[in-house]
Amino acid sequence: MIEQLRYYLAGQASSWPVYLLEQLVLGLCSWVPTVLGIGLRGLAYRLIMKLNGMPAIEAGVRIAHANGVKLGKGVYLDQGVYLHALPAGIVIGDSTFIMHHTMLHVFNFRNLPQAGITIGKNCFIGEFNVIRGQGGVRIGNGVYTGPMVQIVAVNHVYQDPNRPIREQGITARGIVIEDDVWIGAGATVVDGVTIGQGSIIGAGAVVTGDIPPYSIAVGTPAKPIKDRRQMGNNHHEAEVFFGALEQFRG
Repeated sequence: MIEQLRYYLAGQASSWPVYLLEQLVLGLCSWVPTVLGIGLRGLAYRLIMKLNGMPAIEAGVRIAHANGVKLGKGVYLDQGVYLHALPAGIVIGDSTFIMHHTMLHVFNFRNLPQAGITIGKNCFIGEFNVIRGQGGVRIGNGVYTGPMVQIVAVNHVYQDPNRPIREQGITARGIVIEDDVWIGAGATVVDGVTIGQGSIIGAGAVVTGDIPPYSIAVGTPAKPIKDRRQMGNNHHEAEVFFGALEQFRG
């Protein structure tokens, strides 16, 4: 029983005193509705998180290891968002929106030095996204994702068929998504991938390898089919192509 309590505590906060403070503040403030609640949380959460300016945090946002969370100016956290910062941290840049029921989950119980999630400025992370940061996830500025995107910087080792997968460990190389990237609805980005600046990832794509800058990549596995820089002088082609991509918008 004691060991179970220790495991639970490790998943929620860095110590018992920190746990009690965080749960007190969250318990008193997390449920309060409307603008009153947003204002209350913008003030009270300074006791347990690093806040720059006044973020807008809706009711029902769940936070574990709150002292590992840093929010920039104008950040918006929609209802049902879940931040688990154990303990490497989550950093969200100025004017970034995290939409409802999205999960940012570090849960670095293996103490990996590269773990953590960093999201830049002016990003829009769509509904029901999952971002797992055990290997480290770095998202640049101006990145947009559609609904139900998964960005998962961890993978299981499974080569030995005579051992349970859960006993074979993990790999966690990290994911980098550079500035001005648009990831379509339902896409998956796996561990060890870099998506270059200005790229577009089509809806439902599975990104298993690096994507060069300014690529338009689709499919499973995702492959570049266009270079955006080569479309600039052909306005008709660009209009037709991006019209077809409208379905990917979050």
